[in-house]
Amino acid sequence: MKQPLGTLLVVSGPSGSGKTTLCRRATENGLCVYSISCTTRRPRSGEVDGVDYHFLTAAEFAARVERGDFLEYAEVHGNRYGTLKADILNLLEQGKNVVMDIDVQGAEQIRACVDGILPKCYTDVYIYVPQEELRNRLCGRQTDEDEVISLRLRNAAREDACLPRYQYCLVSSDRETDYAAFAALLKCQSMRVALMRE
Repeated sequence: MKQPLGTLLVVSGPSGSGKTTLCRRATENGLCVYSISCTTRRPRSGEVDGVDYHFLTAAEFAARVERGDFLEYAEVHGNRYGTLKADILNLLEQGKNVVMDIDVQGAEQIRACVDGILPKCYTDVYIYVPQEELRNRLCGRQTDEDEVISLRLRNAAREDACLPRYQYCLVSSDRETDYAAFAALLKCQSMRVALMRE
């Protein structure tokens, strides 16, 4: 039997939901890989082109948008970020599970893409944290002022409204329980009959 295709797992959730930690831990444990994003921002000290990011000029980025090269892209704090469609397709063809820690708008862009094997390989999960628990987590960080926490909570409520668009919902409790559920989802997705090559 041929090697099955990989899964593209899009992971969304509000700030403080632990989504980045889940993705990083699953990557470190060999369950999946992160895709390398493109950005127009300048490299920080120690960052390597093609390893940390694909660093593009504003003109290069705009040209790639025009050609339809991006699976998703956005502007954040004056810089543009995006994921190359070809990079994701290549990893999926190799049978690798790919995780993308991305906001609800980016997830919408990816859902709308019907190129190649993407629809067959795509799945998504929303990390949901009840508002009171989320408030406790954000306050517990002791890194943000009260008005920033209030803003994050308002943003979280708007993001939570998008939950019905997701295939899976992981209701967050504690780190170990969350990770066990996340890892089980990745393993389960890799067994889908839809990913078997014809």
